[in-house]
Amino acid sequence: MRLFPAIDIQNGQCVRLRRGDFADSTVFGTDPVEVARNWEQQGARYLHVVDLDGARLGSPQNFGVVAAIAEALSIPVQLGGGIRTLEALDLIAQTRVARVIVGTAAIGDDAFLREALRRWGEGLVVAVDAQDGFIATHGWQKRTLVPVAELAEQLVTLGVNEVLYTDVSRDGMMRGMNIKAYEELAQQTTLEIIASGGVTTLEDLVAVKALEPMGVTGVIAGRALYEGSFTLAEALAVLGVD
Repeated sequence: MRLFPAIDIQNGQCVRLRRGDFADSTVFGTDPVEVARNWEQQGARYLHVVDLDGARLGSPQNFGVVAAIAEALSIPVQLGGGIRTLEALDLIAQTRVARVIVGTAAIGDDAFLREALRRWGEGLVVAVDAQDGFIATHGWQKRTLVPVAELAEQLVTLGVNEVLYTDVSRDGMMRGMNIKAYEELAQQTTLEIIASGGVTTLEDLVAVKALEPMGVTGVIAGRALYEGSFTLAEALAVLGVD
């Protein structure tokens, strides 16, 4: 099971939002590069970075900070937020970012997704952001009537291998994970799943670890790590990472 400490960047700072609300953020560091180094020093094997301003505005906004993070670390960095054009994909390809996450642009634009897959291959992950079982887009600001299972089926047909599945209602709220949602999606699709949203206690990690045989092979932790609900070392131990 892969554990991804999360670094969300807003106005050049490391923050966490509650339920994707850009007006409800908590600053956890003014130097995201230093925060990233700290996670690697503590034993992180992967890092998840989100350009929140990019997600809101539709194009990369914190590119310099992201490039510096990827350059400073020896572990793989995956990036999401505002990656909606081929130009954005080309820009990121100039950095040491290992994997890119597309969301909004993958909804209803099969041509873009096919080209993104051609360019990035297994380095491309599709963000499946949902509330009450339906897809949310544009930095979680817009709700659709597209069921999660329907989108997952389309993604498999197009050749996608992995998705980042976030329960928007739980994200940053410290209310626990919606384990049932991840289990249901895993039962409905052959996609590999990274679970995100609501990690609060080590018990959440134990529960998501139990879904690994079903295809849930990664989990993202943010606020719980920053607020000290558990340490990175404790999380890695629970997930069986040496």
